[in-house]
Amino acid sequence: MMYRIHVDAARSIVEVTLGGLMSVAEVDTYIADLKQEFIAHGLRDYAMIIDVCACPIQPQEMIRRMGEHMATMPKARALAVVTGSSLARMQIRRLFTQSYARIVATPADARAWVVSGTEPLT
Repeated sequence: MMYRIHVDAARSIVEVTLGGLMSVAEVDTYIADLKQEFIAHGLRDYAMIIDVCACPIQPQEMIRRMGEHMATMPKARALAVVTGSSLARMQIRRLFTQSYARIVATPADARAWVVSGTEPLT
């Protein structure tokens, strides 16, 4: 499994789990599927949780492509990226520079940030 997308329509929260090394083609497919979920659920004002705990450090071309795609996505009200890896945190910081984005250690911290604006401790 490279990715799983779950939409909590009642709270307008998109939860994504990414795993493994992703190729540029897989990133393209993931973003297309993600955009389809936005359309299917009529999401406009949404928050997003991305769990990358199962992802190793990604190739630079994948990171570049993800950045290109992110520029075309509708802006989230809040975004949390879950990882325990300090190397991954450095890579994620370069990709997610938005003021509403946080890098967190646990899914519970992610939900606390996107639901109630509780700052993560780490």
